[in-house]
Amino acid sequence: MTVADIISQTQHKMGRTIETLREDFTKIRTGRASTGLLEHIMVDYYGWAAPPPPAAPCWRQLGVGDARTLTVQPWEKNMVAVVEKAIRNSDLGLNPATSGMVIRVPLPPLTEERRRELTKVVKGMGEDAKVAVRNLRRDANTHVDRLCKDKEISEDDQRRAETEIQKITDRFIGEVDKVVAEKDKEIMTV
Repeated sequence: MTVADIISQTQHKMGRTIETLREDFTKIRTGRASTGLLEHIMVDYYGWAAPPPPAAPCWRQLGVGDARTLTVQPWEKNMVAVVEKAIRNSDLGLNPATSGMVIRVPLPPLTEERRRELTKVVKGMGEDAKVAVRNLRRDANTHVDRLCKDKEISEDDQRRAETEIQKITDRFIGEVDKVVAEKDKEIMTV
């Protein structure tokens, strides 16, 4: 493995960290209805933990009814109660209501206190992402050190590689801060 390979892999993994952070932020309620809010809920489908659509056989449709309502439509009539229970028992604090084959999930308005709590959660997730980026930097530097010890690169090349890895790390840490600030602003906007 060359220094260029190490840097390329590190950049790719750091990019995935940012993507994962953005995906995780879709699960945080901001007052607007978003199907991403329900995407992590697992439903007991005849003894099998089924994820939401499009992968799950028990979910037929997951959509946004209006700005404050999500709609869920299971394939089977007997799954309506199971899906409703899974949503109610999730950590989201939602209270779904069923009408026929459609489950409506109204999103209560966020209080100022709850918005502040959510910003703390967002900042904590941002810190976790920064830790992940720094761990990737450490791993890359370890690989570069190993190349130097094995005499595959010179010490000057090692220092240059570590400097480049630090620049990449700083760029991705800045990206994490930017994503966190955007989500923070979204949460606090009434």
